Amino acid sequence: MKTQSSSDRASRKGPLDWFTGDVWIDEIAVGATPSRLRAFRVSFAPGARTAWHTHPVGQVLHVLTGSGLA
Repeated sequence: MKTQSSSDRASRKGPLDWFTGDVWIDEIAVGATPSRLRAFRVSFAPGARTAWHTHPVGQVLHVLTGSGLA
């Protein structure tokens, strides 16, 4: 696994087909092939939300601040 400092990776805006409102995505880690591991920090501005969706191999969310609605 490659480790980078946050200054080596730019935040990117969340795509409009995935989110409403201002959402920023920061890549934290990507596993080497054949791993499918990917870790991101996703930051939501007040009122922003994600589109309802599923992940074929699951997803783990770790909420640092705020709250989520199911």
